Amino acid sequence: MYIENKVCYLLIGLFYLFSYSTYGQDQKVADSLLKIYQSEKLKGVEKLELLRNLSFNEVNDLEFSIQIANELITLSKEKNNYVYLYRGYSQKGNTHRLVGNLNVALGAFFKSGEAAVKAKHIEGEGTAYIAIADIYSELKNSENAEIYYNKGIQILRKTNNSVLLASALLNAGDEAFNTKNFQAALSYFEESGILFKNADYLTGTAYNKGNIGMVYAEQGKDALAESNINEAIEILEGQEDYYPISVYLTYMSDIYSRKKDFTTALAYLHRSLDLAKQYGLKDQISEANLKLSEFHEQRDNHATAYPFYKEHIVYRDSVINLKSVQEAADMRTDFEVAQEKAIALEKRKTQRIILWSTLGVLFLLGILAYNLFKKNKFVRKTNKIIAAEKDRSDKLLLNILPEETAQELKDKGRVEAKKFPSVTVLFSDFKGFTSYAENLSPEKLVETIDHYFSKFDLIMEKYGLEKIKTIGDAYMAVGGLSYDNVDQAKDMVLAAKEMNDFVNHAKIDDVTTAEFDIRIGINTGPVVAGVVGTKKFAYDIWGDTVNIASRMESNSEPGRINISEDTYKVIKNDFDCEYRGELAVKNRGNLKMYFINNNS
Repeated sequence: MYIENKVCYLLIGLFYLFSYSTYGQDQKVADSLLKIYQSEKLKGVEKLELLRNLSFNEVNDLEFSIQIANELITLSKEKNNYVYLYRGYSQKGNTHRLVGNLNVALGAFFKSGEAAVKAKHIEGEGTAYIAIADIYSELKNSENAEIYYNKGIQILRKTNNSVLLASALLNAGDEAFNTKNFQAALSYFEESGILFKNADYLTGTAYNKGNIGMVYAEQGKDALAESNINEAIEILEGQEDYYPISVYLTYMSDIYSRKKDFTTALAYLHRSLDLAKQYGLKDQISEANLKLSEFHEQRDNHATAYPFYKEHIVYRDSVINLKSVQEAADMRTDFEVAQEKAIALEKRKTQRIILWSTLGVLFLLGILAYNLFKKNKFVRKTNKIIAAEKDRSDKLLLNILPEETAQELKDKGRVEAKKFPSVTVLFSDFKGFTSYAENLSPEKLVETIDHYFSKFDLIMEKYGLEKIKTIGDAYMAVGGLSYDNVDQAKDMVLAAKEMNDFVNHAKIDDVTTAEFDIRIGINTGPVVAGVVGTKKFAYDIWGDTVNIASRMESNSEPGRINISEDTYKVIKNDFDCEYRGELAVKNRGNLKMYFINNNS
Protein backbone atom coordinates (compact mmCIF):
# COMPACT_ATOMS: atom_id res chain seq x y z
CA MET A 1 0.00 0.00 0.00
CA TYR A 2 1.45 3.40 -1.00
CA ILE A 3 0.58 6.16 1.44
CA GLU A 4 1.18 9.03 -1.03
CA ASN A 5 2.54 11.32 1.71
CA LYS A 6 -0.80 11.65 3.53
CA VAL A 7 0.64 11.72 7.02
CA CYS A 8 3.68 13.60 5.73
CA TYR A 9 1.40 16.48 4.73
CA LEU A 10 0.22 16.70 8.32
CA LEU A 11 3.80 16.76 9.57
CA ILE A 12 4.71 19.46 7.05
CA GLY A 13 2.09 21.63 8.75
CA LEU A 14 3.60 20.73 12.11
CA PHE A 15 7.04 21.63 10.78
CA TYR A 16 5.95 25.06 9.54
CA LEU A 17 4.31 25.76 12.89
CA PHE A 18 7.50 25.13 14.85
CA SER A 19 9.72 26.88 12.32
CA TYR A 20 7.67 30.05 12.80
CA SER A 21 6.32 30.26 16.30
CA THR A 22 4.89 28.35 19.21
CA TYR A 23 1.44 29.66 18.38
CA GLY A 24 -0.93 28.68 15.58
CA GLN A 25 -2.61 30.89 13.04
CA ASP A 26 -5.53 32.95 14.32
CA GLN A 27 -7.81 35.01 12.08
CA LYS A 28 -8.98 37.10 15.05
CA VAL A 29 -5.38 38.21 15.57
CA ALA A 30 -5.13 39.02 11.85
CA ASP A 31 -8.27 41.16 12.04
CA SER A 32 -6.83 43.12 14.95
CA LEU A 33 -3.45 43.54 13.26
CA LEU A 34 -5.16 44.76 10.09
CA LYS A 35 -6.46 47.81 11.96
CA ILE A 36 -2.93 48.63 13.11
CA TYR A 37 -1.63 48.07 9.57
CA GLN A 38 -4.26 50.40 8.10
CA SER A 39 -3.33 53.12 10.60
CA GLU A 40 0.16 53.29 8.98
CA LYS A 41 1.71 54.37 12.29
CA LEU A 42 4.45 51.73 12.62
CA LYS A 43 7.89 52.14 11.09
CA GLY A 44 11.16 50.22 10.87
CA VAL A 45 11.47 46.78 12.48
CA GLU A 46 8.06 47.16 14.19
CA LYS A 47 6.38 47.39 10.79
CA LEU A 48 8.35 44.38 9.51
CA GLU A 49 7.16 42.36 12.50
CA LEU A 50 3.57 43.55 11.97
CA LEU A 51 3.66 42.45 8.30
CA ARG A 52 5.13 39.11 9.26
CA ASN A 53 2.41 38.39 11.85
CA LEU A 54 -0.41 39.72 9.67
CA SER A 55 0.58 37.54 6.70
CA PHE A 56 0.97 34.47 8.94
CA ASN A 57 -2.37 34.82 10.76
CA GLU A 58 -4.50 35.79 7.72
CA VAL A 59 -6.36 32.57 6.84
CA ASN A 60 -9.62 33.86 5.37
CA ASP A 61 -8.03 35.71 2.44
CA LEU A 62 -4.90 33.91 1.24
CA GLU A 63 -4.41 36.36 -1.65
CA PHE A 64 -4.18 39.16 0.93
CA SER A 65 -1.70 37.05 2.92
CA ILE A 66 0.50 36.79 -0.19
CA GLN A 67 0.14 40.54 -0.82
CA ILE A 68 1.37 41.29 2.72
CA ALA A 69 4.23 38.78 2.33
CA ASN A 70 5.31 40.56 -0.87
CA GLU A 71 5.18 43.91 0.95
CA LEU A 72 7.36 42.42 3.69
CA ILE A 73 9.85 41.21 1.06
CA THR A 74 10.02 44.62 -0.64
CA LEU A 75 10.46 46.53 2.63
CA SER A 76 13.09 44.05 3.88
CA LYS A 77 15.10 44.52 0.69
CA GLU A 78 14.96 48.31 1.08
CA LYS A 79 16.32 48.04 4.63
CA ASN A 80 18.78 45.22 3.84
CA ASN A 81 17.21 43.18 6.62
CA TYR A 82 17.91 39.60 5.56
CA VAL A 83 16.24 37.98 8.57
CA TYR A 84 12.86 39.48 7.65
CA LEU A 85 13.59 38.88 3.96
CA TYR A 86 13.92 35.19 4.83
CA ARG A 87 10.64 35.34 6.77
CA GLY A 88 8.84 37.12 3.95
CA TYR A 89 9.87 34.54 1.34
CA SER A 90 9.06 31.69 3.76
CA GLN A 91 5.55 33.01 4.34
CA LYS A 92 5.06 33.56 0.60
CA GLY A 93 6.13 29.96 -0.04
CA ASN A 94 3.88 28.55 2.70
CA THR A 95 0.80 30.39 1.43
CA HIS A 96 1.37 29.51 -2.24
CA ARG A 97 1.76 25.89 -1.17
CA LEU A 98 -1.63 26.03 0.56
CA VAL A 99 -3.35 27.23 -2.62
CA GLY A 100 -1.55 24.63 -4.77
CA ASN A 101 0.97 26.89 -6.55
CA LEU A 102 3.82 24.47 -5.88
CA ASN A 103 6.23 25.86 -8.49
CA VAL A 104 5.86 29.41 -7.11
CA ALA A 105 6.24 28.08 -3.56
CA LEU A 106 9.42 26.27 -4.54
CA GLY A 107 10.99 29.45 -5.95
CA ALA A 108 10.06 31.38 -2.81
CA PHE A 109 11.67 28.78 -0.55
CA PHE A 110 14.91 28.89 -2.57
CA LYS A 111 15.04 32.65 -2.03
CA SER A 112 14.23 32.26 1.67
CA GLY A 113 17.23 29.95 1.96
CA GLU A 114 19.50 32.47 0.24
CA ALA A 115 18.31 35.24 2.57
CA ALA A 116 18.85 33.04 5.64
CA VAL A 117 22.44 32.36 4.55
CA LYS A 118 23.12 36.09 4.17
CA ALA A 119 21.57 36.71 7.60
CA LYS A 120 23.64 33.87 9.11
CA HIS A 121 20.33 32.53 10.41
CA ILE A 122 21.17 28.84 10.81
CA GLU A 123 17.70 27.69 11.91
CA GLY A 124 16.11 29.60 9.04
CA GLU A 125 18.53 28.09 6.53
CA GLY A 126 17.73 24.57 7.73
CA THR A 127 14.01 25.32 7.70
CA ALA A 128 14.19 26.56 4.10
CA TYR A 129 15.98 23.40 2.93
CA ILE A 130 13.38 21.17 4.62
CA ALA A 131 10.55 23.22 3.07
CA ILE A 132 12.17 22.75 -0.38
CA ALA A 133 12.45 19.01 0.31
CA ASP A 134 8.79 18.85 1.36
CA ILE A 135 7.69 20.45 -1.93
CA TYR A 136 9.82 18.02 -3.96
CA SER A 137 8.34 15.17 -1.91
CA GLU A 138 4.81 16.32 -2.78
CA LEU A 139 5.84 16.45 -6.43
CA LYS A 140 7.26 12.87 -6.28
CA ASN A 141 10.75 14.19 -7.13
CA SER A 142 12.49 11.85 -4.70
CA GLU A 143 16.05 12.63 -5.87
CA ASN A 144 15.82 16.34 -5.05
CA ALA A 145 13.77 15.67 -1.92
CA GLU A 146 16.50 13.43 -0.51
CA ILE A 147 19.23 15.99 -1.30
CA TYR A 148 17.46 18.79 0.55
CA TYR A 149 16.30 16.67 3.49
CA ASN A 150 19.94 15.72 4.07
CA LYS A 151 21.09 19.35 3.78
CA GLY A 152 18.34 20.63 6.08
CA ILE A 153 18.86 17.97 8.74
CA GLN A 154 22.61 18.57 8.74
CA ILE A 155 22.03 22.29 9.35
CA LEU A 156 19.31 21.80 11.99
CA ARG A 157 21.62 19.54 14.02
CA LYS A 158 23.61 22.70 14.77
CA THR A 159 20.58 24.32 16.48
CA ASN A 160 18.90 23.73 19.83
CA ASN A 161 15.39 23.31 18.38
CA SER A 162 14.86 19.57 18.96
CA VAL A 163 11.20 19.53 17.87
CA LEU A 164 12.06 21.24 14.59
CA LEU A 165 14.82 18.68 13.97
CA ALA A 166 12.50 15.82 14.91
CA SER A 167 9.84 17.05 12.47
CA ALA A 168 12.44 17.25 9.69
CA LEU A 169 13.64 13.71 10.45
CA LEU A 170 10.06 12.44 10.44
CA ASN A 171 9.35 13.99 7.03
CA ALA A 172 12.61 12.58 5.66
CA GLY A 173 11.62 9.17 7.01
CA ASP A 174 8.26 9.40 5.32
CA GLU A 175 9.97 10.14 2.00
CA ALA A 176 12.23 7.10 2.51
CA PHE A 177 9.09 5.06 3.24
CA ASN A 178 7.46 6.18 0.00
CA THR A 179 10.53 5.10 -1.99
CA LYS A 180 10.44 1.69 -0.23
CA ASN A 181 13.73 2.35 1.60
CA PHE A 182 12.34 0.91 4.82
CA GLN A 183 15.64 0.59 6.66
CA ALA A 184 16.40 4.29 6.18
CA ALA A 185 12.83 5.17 7.17
CA LEU A 186 13.12 3.25 10.45
CA SER A 187 16.45 4.94 11.18
CA TYR A 188 14.90 8.39 10.75
CA PHE A 189 11.83 7.46 12.80
CA GLU A 190 13.94 6.02 15.63
CA GLU A 191 15.85 9.28 16.05
CA SER A 192 12.81 11.53 15.67
CA GLY A 193 10.92 9.40 18.18
CA ILE A 194 13.59 9.95 20.83
CA LEU A 195 13.55 13.71 20.23
CA PHE A 196 9.74 13.96 20.39
CA LYS A 197 9.68 11.89 23.58
CA ASN A 198 12.35 14.02 25.27
CA ALA A 199 10.42 17.16 24.27
CA ASP A 200 7.18 15.59 25.57
CA TYR A 201 5.49 16.41 22.25
CA LEU A 202 2.61 13.93 22.04
CA THR A 203 1.40 14.71 18.51
CA GLY A 204 4.88 14.15 17.06
CA THR A 205 5.22 10.93 19.07
CA ALA A 206 1.91 9.68 17.70
CA TYR A 207 2.85 10.34 14.06
CA ASN A 208 6.21 8.70 14.69
CA LYS A 209 4.61 5.56 16.16
CA GLY A 210 2.07 5.41 13.34
CA ASN A 211 4.71 5.71 10.63
CA ILE A 212 6.87 3.04 12.27
CA GLY A 213 3.80 0.82 12.30
CA MET A 214 3.25 1.40 8.57
CA VAL A 215 6.85 0.41 7.83
CA TYR A 216 6.45 -2.81 9.78
CA ALA A 217 3.15 -3.43 7.99
CA GLU A 218 4.93 -3.14 4.63
CA GLN A 219 7.60 -5.56 5.86
CA GLY A 220 4.98 -8.08 6.97
CA LYS A 221 5.84 -7.70 10.66
CA ASP A 222 2.20 -7.52 11.63
CA ALA A 223 2.55 -7.81 15.41
CA LEU A 224 4.98 -4.87 15.59
CA ALA A 225 2.87 -2.91 13.10
CA GLU A 226 -0.32 -3.44 15.06
CA SER A 227 1.32 -2.51 18.38
CA ASN A 228 2.78 0.79 17.09
CA ILE A 229 -0.33 1.83 15.15
CA ASN A 230 -2.58 1.16 18.16
CA GLU A 231 -0.30 3.31 20.33
CA ALA A 232 -0.51 6.10 17.74
CA ILE A 233 -4.30 5.88 17.54
CA GLU A 234 -4.65 6.01 21.33
CA ILE A 235 -2.54 9.20 21.56
CA LEU A 236 -4.27 10.88 18.61
CA GLU A 237 -7.72 10.15 20.01
CA GLY A 238 -6.66 11.98 23.16
CA GLN A 239 -5.44 14.87 20.98
CA GLU A 240 -8.67 14.77 18.88
CA ASP A 241 -6.52 14.54 15.71
CA TYR A 242 -8.64 12.22 13.57
CA TYR A 243 -7.20 12.49 10.06
CA PRO A 244 -4.11 10.29 10.65
CA ILE A 245 -6.25 7.85 12.67
CA SER A 246 -8.39 7.30 9.59
CA VAL A 247 -5.24 6.60 7.52
CA TYR A 248 -3.75 4.24 10.09
CA LEU A 249 -6.99 2.24 10.31
CA THR A 250 -6.63 1.27 6.63
CA TYR A 251 -3.22 -0.16 7.44
CA MET A 252 -4.73 -2.16 10.28
CA SER A 253 -7.15 -3.57 7.73
CA ASP A 254 -4.25 -4.69 5.52
CA ILE A 255 -2.64 -6.44 8.49
CA TYR A 256 -5.76 -8.47 9.27
CA SER A 257 -6.32 -9.22 5.60
CA ARG A 258 -2.88 -10.86 5.50
CA LYS A 259 -3.92 -12.88 8.57
CA LYS A 260 -7.01 -14.01 6.62
CA ASP A 261 -9.16 -12.41 9.32
CA PHE A 262 -11.37 -10.66 6.80
CA THR A 263 -14.12 -9.82 9.31
CA THR A 264 -11.75 -7.74 11.43
CA ALA A 265 -10.12 -6.25 8.32
CA LEU A 266 -13.52 -5.12 7.03
CA ALA A 267 -14.40 -3.68 10.44
CA TYR A 268 -11.27 -1.49 10.38
CA LEU A 269 -12.17 -0.18 6.92
CA HIS A 270 -15.69 0.71 8.03
CA ARG A 271 -14.28 2.38 11.14
CA SER A 272 -11.96 4.45 8.94
CA LEU A 273 -14.89 5.50 6.72
CA ASP A 274 -17.16 6.30 9.68
CA LEU A 275 -14.45 8.44 11.30
CA ALA A 276 -13.80 10.31 8.06
CA LYS A 277 -17.51 11.02 7.62
CA GLN A 278 -17.95 12.08 11.25
CA TYR A 279 -15.25 14.75 10.98
CA GLY A 280 -15.78 15.75 7.34
CA LEU A 281 -12.42 14.39 6.04
CA LYS A 282 -13.54 14.34 2.42
CA ASP A 283 -10.32 13.06 0.82
CA GLN A 284 -10.19 10.21 3.34
CA ILE A 285 -13.88 9.45 2.73
CA SER A 286 -12.95 8.97 -0.92
CA GLU A 287 -9.93 6.81 -0.03
CA ALA A 288 -11.84 4.66 2.48
CA ASN A 289 -14.63 4.04 -0.04
CA LEU A 290 -12.05 3.04 -2.64
CA LYS A 291 -10.41 0.60 -0.19
CA LEU A 292 -13.80 -0.92 0.66
CA SER A 293 -14.58 -1.27 -3.03
CA GLU A 294 -11.25 -3.03 -3.65
CA PHE A 295 -11.77 -5.26 -0.59
CA HIS A 296 -15.11 -6.56 -1.88
CA GLU A 297 -13.87 -6.72 -5.48
CA GLN A 298 -11.04 -9.06 -4.45
CA ARG A 299 -13.64 -11.38 -2.96
CA ASP A 300 -15.86 -11.26 -6.06
CA ASN A 301 -18.56 -9.33 -4.18
CA HIS A 302 -19.14 -7.03 -7.14
CA ALA A 303 -22.62 -5.94 -6.13
CA THR A 304 -21.34 -4.88 -2.71
CA ALA A 305 -18.22 -3.24 -4.15
CA TYR A 306 -20.04 -1.02 -6.64
CA PRO A 307 -21.81 1.39 -4.19
CA PHE A 308 -18.51 2.04 -2.41
CA TYR A 309 -16.75 2.76 -5.70
CA LYS A 310 -19.61 5.04 -6.74
CA GLU A 311 -19.30 6.94 -3.44
CA HIS A 312 -15.57 7.22 -4.05
CA ILE A 313 -16.23 8.85 -7.43
CA VAL A 314 -18.66 11.35 -5.87
CA TYR A 315 -15.87 12.85 -3.78
CA ARG A 316 -13.55 13.32 -6.70
CA ASP A 317 -13.37 16.84 -8.14
CA SER A 318 -11.97 18.38 -11.31
CA VAL A 319 -8.29 17.75 -12.05
CA ILE A 320 -5.86 20.62 -11.44
CA ASN A 321 -3.56 21.80 -14.19
CA LEU A 322 -1.32 18.79 -14.74
CA LYS A 323 1.12 20.68 -16.94
CA SER A 324 1.87 23.26 -14.28
CA VAL A 325 2.48 20.64 -11.60
CA GLN A 326 4.63 18.53 -13.93
CA GLU A 327 6.78 21.57 -14.74
CA ALA A 328 7.22 22.19 -11.03
CA ALA A 329 8.06 18.53 -10.47
CA ASP A 330 10.86 18.74 -13.06
CA MET A 331 12.28 22.01 -11.73
CA ARG A 332 15.97 21.91 -10.91
CA THR A 333 17.43 24.17 -8.35
CA ASP A 334 19.77 26.98 -9.33
CA PHE A 335 20.89 27.00 -5.73
CA GLU A 336 23.54 24.61 -4.29
CA VAL A 337 22.72 21.54 -6.38
CA ALA A 338 23.48 23.47 -9.57
CA GLN A 339 26.62 24.96 -8.02
CA GLU A 340 27.95 21.57 -6.93
CA LYS A 341 27.46 20.07 -10.38
CA ALA A 342 28.49 23.07 -12.50
CA ILE A 343 32.16 22.11 -13.05
CA ALA A 344 31.45 18.46 -13.85
CA LEU A 345 28.65 19.41 -16.26
CA GLU A 346 30.92 21.81 -18.14
CA LYS A 347 33.59 19.15 -18.67
CA ARG A 348 31.10 16.75 -20.13
CA LYS A 349 29.16 19.33 -22.13
CA THR A 350 30.38 18.28 -25.60
CA GLN A 351 29.78 14.57 -24.97
CA ARG A 352 26.31 15.22 -23.59
CA ILE A 353 25.26 17.31 -26.56
CA ILE A 354 25.87 14.31 -28.78
CA LEU A 355 24.28 11.91 -26.30
CA TRP A 356 21.12 13.95 -25.76
CA SER A 357 20.73 14.58 -29.48
CA THR A 358 20.70 10.82 -30.01
CA LEU A 359 18.44 10.01 -27.06
CA GLY A 360 16.12 13.02 -27.27
CA VAL A 361 13.33 11.30 -29.17
CA LEU A 362 13.53 8.22 -26.95
CA PHE A 363 13.44 10.40 -23.86
CA LEU A 364 10.29 12.21 -25.00
CA LEU A 365 8.61 8.91 -25.80
CA GLY A 366 9.60 7.64 -22.37
CA ILE A 367 8.11 10.69 -20.69
CA LEU A 368 4.87 10.22 -22.61
CA ALA A 369 4.65 6.56 -21.63
CA TYR A 370 5.45 7.37 -18.02
CA ASN A 371 2.80 10.10 -17.85
CA LEU A 372 0.18 7.76 -19.29
CA PHE A 373 1.12 5.10 -16.75
CA LYS A 374 1.04 7.52 -13.79
CA LYS A 375 -1.96 9.58 -14.87
CA ASN A 376 -4.61 7.66 -12.94
CA LYS A 377 -2.68 7.73 -9.66
CA PHE A 378 -1.77 11.39 -10.11
CA VAL A 379 -5.37 12.39 -10.82
CA ARG A 380 -6.47 10.68 -7.62
CA LYS A 381 -3.87 12.52 -5.61
CA THR A 382 -4.60 15.97 -7.01
CA ASN A 383 -8.32 15.44 -6.50
CA LYS A 384 -7.66 14.69 -2.84
CA ILE A 385 -5.79 17.98 -2.51
CA ILE A 386 -8.68 19.89 -4.11
CA ALA A 387 -11.23 18.15 -1.88
CA ALA A 388 -9.23 19.06 1.21
CA GLU A 389 -9.03 22.71 0.13
CA LYS A 390 -12.78 22.80 -0.55
CA ASP A 391 -13.46 21.39 2.91
CA ARG A 392 -11.13 23.98 4.40
CA SER A 393 -13.01 26.76 2.58
CA ASP A 394 -16.33 25.47 3.96
CA LYS A 395 -14.97 25.56 7.51
CA LEU A 396 -13.62 29.09 7.04
CA LEU A 397 -17.03 30.23 5.79
CA LEU A 398 -18.64 28.89 8.99
CA ASN A 399 -16.24 31.06 10.98
CA ILE A 400 -17.76 34.12 9.29
CA LEU A 401 -21.47 33.29 8.92
CA PRO A 402 -24.11 31.32 10.88
CA GLU A 403 -24.55 27.77 9.59
CA GLU A 404 -27.91 28.33 7.86
CA THR A 405 -26.66 31.54 6.24
CA ALA A 406 -23.43 29.88 5.05
CA GLN A 407 -25.44 27.06 3.47
CA GLU A 408 -27.73 29.54 1.72
CA LEU A 409 -24.69 31.38 0.34
CA LYS A 410 -23.21 28.13 -1.03
CA ASP A 411 -26.54 26.98 -2.49
CA LYS A 412 -27.70 30.26 -4.07
CA GLY A 413 -24.51 32.35 -4.34
CA ARG A 414 -26.20 35.11 -2.33
CA VAL A 415 -28.01 35.65 0.98
CA GLU A 416 -31.42 37.29 1.22
CA ALA A 417 -32.02 39.63 4.15
CA LYS A 418 -34.33 38.07 6.73
CA LYS A 419 -36.44 39.57 9.50
CA PHE A 420 -36.42 37.82 12.88
CA PRO A 421 -39.36 38.73 15.14
CA SER A 422 -37.59 38.17 18.47
CA VAL A 423 -33.85 38.01 19.08
CA THR A 424 -31.72 39.05 22.05
CA VAL A 425 -28.77 41.39 21.45
CA LEU A 426 -25.81 41.88 23.81
CA PHE A 427 -23.28 44.72 23.88
CA SER A 428 -20.26 44.95 26.20
CA ASP A 429 -17.23 47.17 26.66
CA PHE A 430 -14.41 47.60 29.17
CA LYS A 431 -14.15 50.43 31.66
CA GLY A 432 -10.78 52.19 31.46
CA PHE A 433 -9.63 50.40 28.32
CA THR A 434 -8.61 53.52 26.39
CA SER A 435 -6.25 54.83 29.08
CA TYR A 436 -4.82 51.34 29.59
CA ALA A 437 -4.22 50.84 25.85
CA GLU A 438 -2.28 54.10 25.47
CA ASN A 439 0.65 52.65 27.44
CA LEU A 440 0.91 49.33 25.56
CA SER A 441 2.82 48.22 22.47
CA PRO A 442 0.63 47.08 19.53
CA GLU A 443 1.58 43.44 20.13
CA LYS A 444 0.75 43.55 23.84
CA LEU A 445 -2.51 45.36 23.13
CA VAL A 446 -3.60 42.68 20.65
CA GLU A 447 -2.55 39.93 23.07
CA THR A 448 -4.58 41.48 25.90
CA ILE A 449 -7.80 42.07 23.96
CA ASP A 450 -7.52 38.63 22.34
CA HIS A 451 -7.30 37.05 25.81
CA TYR A 452 -10.78 38.37 26.62
CA PHE A 453 -12.46 38.07 23.23
CA SER A 454 -11.27 34.48 22.69
CA LYS A 455 -12.98 33.47 25.92
CA PHE A 456 -16.12 35.42 24.98
CA ASP A 457 -16.22 33.51 21.67
CA LEU A 458 -16.09 30.19 23.53
CA ILE A 459 -18.89 31.27 25.84
CA MET A 460 -21.10 32.25 22.87
CA GLU A 461 -20.37 28.92 21.21
CA LYS A 462 -21.28 27.09 24.43
CA TYR A 463 -24.78 28.62 24.46
CA GLY A 464 -25.39 28.44 20.71
CA LEU A 465 -25.18 32.21 20.25
CA GLU A 466 -23.62 34.18 17.39
CA LYS A 467 -20.84 36.75 17.73
CA ILE A 468 -21.56 39.53 15.26
CA LYS A 469 -18.46 41.72 15.51
CA THR A 470 -15.97 43.57 17.70
CA ILE A 471 -15.21 47.27 17.45
CA GLY A 472 -12.19 48.26 19.53
CA ASP A 473 -12.95 46.94 23.03
CA ALA A 474 -16.69 46.57 22.32
CA TYR A 475 -18.18 43.09 21.76
CA MET A 476 -21.55 42.40 20.11
CA ALA A 477 -23.47 39.11 20.02
CA VAL A 478 -27.01 37.93 19.30
CA GLY A 479 -29.19 34.95 20.11
CA GLY A 480 -32.24 33.70 18.23
CA LEU A 481 -30.97 33.85 14.62
CA SER A 482 -32.41 30.48 13.68
CA TYR A 483 -35.14 29.59 11.27
CA ASP A 484 -37.22 27.97 14.02
CA ASN A 485 -37.49 31.41 15.71
CA VAL A 486 -36.49 30.13 19.15
CA ASP A 487 -35.94 33.01 21.61
CA GLN A 488 -32.58 32.74 23.38
CA ALA A 489 -32.91 35.51 25.96
CA LYS A 490 -32.21 33.14 28.88
CA ASP A 491 -29.12 31.75 27.14
CA MET A 492 -27.85 35.28 26.50
CA VAL A 493 -28.20 36.26 30.18
CA LEU A 494 -26.35 33.08 31.23
CA ALA A 495 -23.59 33.91 28.72
CA ALA A 496 -23.39 37.49 30.04
CA LYS A 497 -22.97 36.22 33.60
CA GLU A 498 -20.11 33.95 32.49
CA MET A 499 -18.47 36.87 30.68
CA ASN A 500 -18.68 38.97 33.82
CA ASP A 501 -17.26 36.14 35.98
CA PHE A 502 -14.35 35.64 33.57
CA VAL A 503 -13.46 39.36 33.59
CA ASN A 504 -13.52 39.38 37.39
CA HIS A 505 -11.27 36.31 37.55
CA ALA A 506 -8.86 37.81 35.00
CA LYS A 507 -8.00 40.52 37.52
CA ILE A 508 -6.15 37.96 39.66
CA ASP A 509 -4.70 35.59 37.08
CA ASP A 510 -1.18 35.79 35.69
CA VAL A 511 -2.07 36.03 32.00
CA THR A 512 -2.39 39.83 31.67
CA THR A 513 -1.76 42.89 33.80
CA ALA A 514 -5.20 44.27 32.92
CA GLU A 515 -7.73 44.87 35.69
CA PHE A 516 -10.81 45.82 33.72
CA ASP A 517 -14.46 45.95 34.73
CA ILE A 518 -17.05 45.17 32.07
CA ARG A 519 -20.39 46.83 31.34
CA ILE A 520 -23.01 44.66 29.67
CA GLY A 521 -26.34 45.65 28.13
CA ILE A 522 -29.05 43.34 26.72
CA ASN A 523 -32.26 44.00 24.77
CA THR A 524 -34.84 41.76 23.08
CA GLY A 525 -36.87 42.52 19.96
CA PRO A 526 -37.08 42.24 16.17
CA VAL A 527 -34.09 42.71 13.82
CA VAL A 528 -33.20 42.36 10.16
CA ALA A 529 -30.12 40.21 9.43
CA GLY A 530 -28.11 39.86 6.25
CA VAL A 531 -24.74 39.77 4.53
CA VAL A 532 -22.99 42.87 3.18
CA GLY A 533 -19.99 42.99 0.87
CA THR A 534 -18.97 40.94 -2.17
CA LYS A 535 -15.38 39.91 -1.40
CA LYS A 536 -15.00 39.98 2.38
CA PHE A 537 -18.40 38.91 3.66
CA ALA A 538 -19.71 40.59 6.81
CA TYR A 539 -22.79 39.30 8.60
CA ASP A 540 -24.65 42.01 10.51
CA ILE A 541 -28.00 42.89 12.11
CA TRP A 542 -29.98 46.13 12.02
CA GLY A 543 -32.96 47.68 13.74
CA ASP A 544 -34.11 49.64 16.78
CA THR A 545 -33.52 46.56 18.94
CA VAL A 546 -29.77 46.87 18.27
CA ASN A 547 -29.74 50.59 19.16
CA ILE A 548 -31.57 50.00 22.45
CA ALA A 549 -29.17 47.16 23.37
CA SER A 550 -26.29 49.59 22.87
CA ARG A 551 -28.04 52.13 25.11
CA MET A 552 -28.51 49.42 27.77
CA GLU A 553 -24.75 48.89 27.78
CA SER A 554 -23.87 52.60 27.96
CA ASN A 555 -26.34 53.02 30.86
CA SER A 556 -25.03 49.98 32.74
CA GLU A 557 -22.49 50.03 35.57
CA PRO A 558 -19.09 48.30 35.86
CA GLY A 559 -19.52 44.64 36.74
CA ARG A 560 -23.32 44.73 36.15
CA ILE A 561 -25.69 43.37 33.50
CA ASN A 562 -28.35 45.92 32.50
CA ILE A 563 -31.42 44.61 30.63
CA SER A 564 -34.38 46.30 28.96
CA GLU A 565 -38.03 45.90 29.87
CA ASP A 566 -38.56 43.67 26.81
CA THR A 567 -35.84 41.27 27.95
CA TYR A 568 -37.13 41.39 31.53
CA LYS A 569 -40.56 40.19 30.41
CA VAL A 570 -38.95 37.07 28.87
CA ILE A 571 -36.54 36.08 31.68
CA LYS A 572 -38.18 37.50 34.84
CA ASN A 573 -39.12 34.02 36.11
CA ASP A 574 -35.59 32.68 35.63
CA PHE A 575 -33.40 35.34 37.26
CA ASP A 576 -33.44 37.71 40.26
CA CYS A 577 -33.87 41.14 38.69
CA GLU A 578 -33.55 44.56 40.34
CA TYR A 579 -35.78 47.31 38.94
CA ARG A 580 -33.83 50.54 38.36
CA GLY A 581 -36.75 52.73 37.39
CA GLU A 582 -37.08 54.76 34.22
CA LEU A 583 -33.76 56.25 33.13
CA ALA A 584 -33.23 58.92 30.50
CA VAL A 585 -31.66 57.51 27.33
CA LYS A 586 -30.10 59.60 24.57
CA ASN A 587 -32.51 60.00 21.63
CA ARG A 588 -34.93 57.52 23.26
CA GLY A 589 -36.57 59.32 26.19
CA ASN A 590 -37.12 57.40 29.42
CA LEU A 591 -36.75 53.59 29.35
CA LYS A 592 -37.34 51.05 32.10
CA MET A 593 -34.19 49.13 33.04
CA TYR A 594 -33.29 46.21 35.33
CA PHE A 595 -30.06 44.79 36.77
CA ILE A 596 -29.49 41.04 36.87
CA ASN A 597 -28.39 40.34 40.44
CA ASN A 598 -25.30 38.17 40.90
CA ASN A 599 -27.06 35.73 43.21
CA SER A 600 -29.53 34.63 40.53
